[in-house]
Amino acid sequence: MACGGVYLEQSSSRLDNNDGFKNNFQEKRGQNTLVPLAVQAVSPPALPLAAKISETITGELLPGDTFMAAMKRAEVPDSVRHQIINNLNSCLDFRRLRPRDIFSVDLDEDGELLRCIYETDPLHRYTVIKRDDTFVAAQDEIPLQVKTVSISGTVTSSLFASFQSLNLSPKLIYSFADIFASRLDFNTETQPGDSFSIVYEEYYQNDKFIGFGNILYAKYGDKSGQEVQEGIYHTRQDGFSAHFTPGGEELGTSFLRSPVPMGRLTSKFSWRRKHPILGVIRPHLGVDLAAPTGTPIMASADGKIVFCGVRGGFGKQVVIQHPNGYKTYYGHLSRFAKGLHNGLKVKQKNIIGYVGSTGRATGPHLDYRIAQNNQFKNPFALKFKPRSILNGPDLAYFNQTTDQLMAMLDKSTSQQILYVRTFILKPQDSITLL
Repeated sequence: MACGGVYLEQSSSRLDNNDGFKNNFQEKRGQNTLVPLAVQAVSPPALPLAAKISETITGELLPGDTFMAAMKRAEVPDSVRHQIINNLNSCLDFRRLRPRDIFSVDLDEDGELLRCIYETDPLHRYTVIKRDDTFVAAQDEIPLQVKTVSISGTVTSSLFASFQSLNLSPKLIYSFADIFASRLDFNTETQPGDSFSIVYEEYYQNDKFIGFGNILYAKYGDKSGQEVQEGIYHTRQDGFSAHFTPGGEELGTSFLRSPVPMGRLTSKFSWRRKHPILGVIRPHLGVDLAAPTGTPIMASADGKIVFCGVRGGFGKQVVIQHPNGYKTYYGHLSRFAKGLHNGLKVKQKNIIGYVGSTGRATGPHLDYRIAQNNQFKNPFALKFKPRSILNGPDLAYFNQTTDQLMAMLDKSTSQQILYVRTFILKPQDSITLL
């Protein structure tokens, strides 16, 4: 089943595979300026002028429902139900229907079907409509408005609290932290007085907010102004999208700095630490990251599960084998991710389990360790190379769009809508929202 969105007069339409900042603008031939795209909104399929609606029946799918059962409960006539199913079958995959999907059925004065609209979410709507003596079914085109928003702020007690004080969604907070997951540890390196900036997309349909798009730019600086991290969203010519430094280095590295980006460091790597329960001095060859029970834990790097079970004081533990002799250890989990087992291959940032306090633990936290060739290392002291570096035409285009973005930000205030555009979401393409 196709679904999606497209920008008029542009060849690339995927927001999760766009051309960096250019997808907010259209480039004039022979000029270096970017100008707004002009599009016209597409209305939902309209009935013929002669058609007169006598009754509209609305309904919603409940858990365990089929579409047929939901229509029957809403008292849609039997013959109409079959007409709707037979026609929508050509464009709607009934296996993908979910609770809270909504529908409406328009009937004429004889109780015959004029139109049925089925909506799985604001981006996916399907219509059966009567045209002359037949019915036409299709996935609708959806007009959307996208606002590019810039916000800056200063850290007070924590990054999370500072974002919340600006009424920013937790989705943005975690996505912002995720951009710097290989460069910054927000458990240990955040201090009051640090600054941050974020440029992101907000999607609207008929003036109703429906979700966040890409974070186009992210910046985090320490209070001295000497240590600054920046991430700029860009898509290479091969279609790979990521955030890159102004110099063209991918922010992602082979290992994350922390598998729980918004946790709180409660115990450092040490060769001599007094155990909080046993009271004896012994090495602590990892770091403890406190977070609420059930907080997701990510795999720090690509690898294979070599242990998934219960191990002494570590309680429920996962061990992942990585290339070049590396292993990572995740202890005190409350539970494992569904389907996790020995031998399973995982990708960086896959959820492998959830924070808990199993084993010997004074409270919910993650005991995180990393070893190379069986020698444990301080996870926060290791340095890893970027996964990729832009060059050639990719770097040239990245530099051009970055310069244009920076010029806009120089003129912006601490909180401002930089740009508003509209486009048509067409069935053959897709977009990705946070």
